[in-house]
Amino acid sequence: MPKIVDARVIITCPGRNFVTLKIVCDDGTSGVGDATLNGRELSVASYLSEHVVPCLIGRDAHRIEDLWQYLYKGAYWRRGPVTMTAIAAVDMALWDIKGKIAGLPVYQLLGGAARDSVMVYGHANGVSIEDTIAAAIRYRDEGYKAIRLQCGVPGMAATYGVSKDPEFYEPADSDLPTEAVWSTSKYLRIVPELFAAARQALGWDVHLLHDIHHRLTPIEAGRLGRDLEPYRPFWLEDATPAENQDAFRLIRQHTTAPLAVGEIFNSIWDAKALIENQLIDYVRATVTHAGGITHLRRIAALADLYQVRTGCHGATDLSPVAMAAALHFDLSVPNFGIQEYMRHTPETDAVFPHAYSFDRGTMHPGEAPGLGVDIDEDLAAGYEYKRAYLPVNRLEDGTLWSW
Repeated sequence: MPKIVDARVIITCPGRNFVTLKIVCDDGTSGVGDATLNGRELSVASYLSEHVVPCLIGRDAHRIEDLWQYLYKGAYWRRGPVTMTAIAAVDMALWDIKGKIAGLPVYQLLGGAARDSVMVYGHANGVSIEDTIAAAIRYRDEGYKAIRLQCGVPGMAATYGVSKDPEFYEPADSDLPTEAVWSTSKYLRIVPELFAAARQALGWDVHLLHDIHHRLTPIEAGRLGRDLEPYRPFWLEDATPAENQDAFRLIRQHTTAPLAVGEIFNSIWDAKALIENQLIDYVRATVTHAGGITHLRRIAALADLYQVRTGCHGATDLSPVAMAAALHFDLSVPNFGIQEYMRHTPETDAVFPHAYSFDRGTMHPGEAPGLGVDIDEDLAAGYEYKRAYLPVNRLEDGTLWSW
């Protein structure tokens, strides 16, 4: 058996903060897992270093399921973003090790490829509708078959999804949280105009997506979905906070627009009622925040029973390690829907050399054994951690709102 002899947490900031767990076995085989929790990175780093790593030394790295249950049930305090992100990092690293020992890419260990490649969507955004459409045309010309549309809201100084950098979007932008002002009524007026312009410019052969980012009430989300129905959105993401899973029943009563939710889900329990009652069309739980490949496969298996497809979160608040793991998962599950993809900076790509590739709107994890991604520890050491918080939102009257 490959015995774990070392496990260490690596924190680096090549343009943004990442937390990586590296596990090493007695035969020299090593594996990496992503433990990044945007804006709360050090909480997971501490959980791993102080509470998880001591429990790993001496254990059989092949016993992935047993170690997952050990870390989940053995802690007694179950679930939550910190715990599940830490478990996910261990899980990814162990799958990486198992693949390297077997000499196979992880997707082959998961049953092999269920498709030739993975459809991804890009992020077109701009301060105006015109800027967003111009960005969407560039994405289409690069071969993207699916594009997320976000534009500035007139009268709002800042809007979620609109990047300060046209190439790389990073919302965690300040040493302390910045505060933005939000108006639901102004937002609800601009989005249908954006989709109308996009269909006119792009035609009907490109999928159009939109992220509401938890900002609407269920009835407001139903109204927006009905307004967008003529433009056939691929999905409306995070229409309302999902703590009350039954809220999506009200949205369903008012629109046939497909609904996606789940990037902040941590376990199958967060999605259970949504899936079983067919209140969503896509579950967006991510490999890093939902317990790793092992647990994400359980979520996908439950979703498959109800014709709900996957649409994993894949923004740059996750490292290339998570992107690689997601692509192996995507390639193998029967009910894959789509994968979010945001380009990392050249500095990040250098710290995390990887085998996955992009080609005309699709991606593939590659054929390297394991996950096909590593971390250059010497290079990573040159980028010190920089505290960075996500923004917060307030309504125009000062009420704190969902960001």
